[in-house]
Amino acid sequence: MAGEKFMDEAIALSLENMEKNAWGPFWCVIVKDGKIVGRGRNQVTSTNDPTAHAEVVAIRDACKNLNSFQLDDCELYTSCEPCLMCLGAIYRARPKKIYYANTSKDAADIWFDDAFIYKELDKKLADRKIPMEQLLRNEANAVFQKRVEKQDKIQY
Repeated sequence: MAGEKFMDEAIALSLENMEKNAWGPFWCVIVKDGKIVGRGRNQVTSTNDPTAHAEVVAIRDACKNLNSFQLDDCELYTSCEPCLMCLGAIYRARPKKIYYANTSKDAADIWFDDAFIYKELDKKLADRKIPMEQLLRNEANAVFQKRVEKQDKIQY
């Protein structure tokens, strides 16, 4: 199966990432028309960027290479089921399919556990570990309304 070839690469590269102590054993490749158009490894600790998960890095790489902010007709192969942040980024990028190897439980079993985030989402905003408070909605919404009226906007 062609997909297994791309997943094999993601898994092999995740092993390489882990062996180099480049933090987590996570890697992602993005494929279009049978060719890899984006690659990404977990770079959280090597770049001091908490958003530098493999999937996000791969999306950035693929979008740059395709000169597009969407991943139309692309497939994403990731060595582990995406976390909530990555899943949000993936949905924003709009690939046609996601393939993953390890599950989120497998990741939790080796101390990469995002269960606390899921629990936080069930709480009221004011009760979350990091509270949220709304400020200046009317002023910010005025900008949104101008966006609606703008004739030369790029839709996405």
